[in-house]
Amino acid sequence: MSRFQNRRWLVIPIEKIDDIDFNQVHESNAESLRRSIDGALTFVKYEVNIVEETYTETHLNPETGEDETSTIEAGVYGRPSVYSNEYTEYNHADILALLATEEWTNPIEQ
Repeated sequence: MSRFQNRRWLVIPIEKIDDIDFNQVHESNAESLRRSIDGALTFVKYEVNIVEETYTETHLNPETGEDETSTIEAGVYGRPSVYSNEYTEYNHADILALLATEEWTNPIEQ
């Protein structure tokens, strides 16, 4: 099992900072965001809940005493409102690889 199995990172253009709802991500404010070396990109991290297959559940409504049924559709839940499929969403291993590139980390001078 991989580390941070339900955590995701979304790389977004720096211009989208004002669209981030910081109540929906791990970062606390715009100042806490890491930026790419050229300052054009940043990212947010958040937890997702992955539902592998659609299921139905029934529970008793305590107010009416009647059974209520709800269906949970397969999908990924918990993404922040800034999420868009036009941006790349990364898992832990992939974001570590990205952040090790020269786009995100200055090379160590010898």
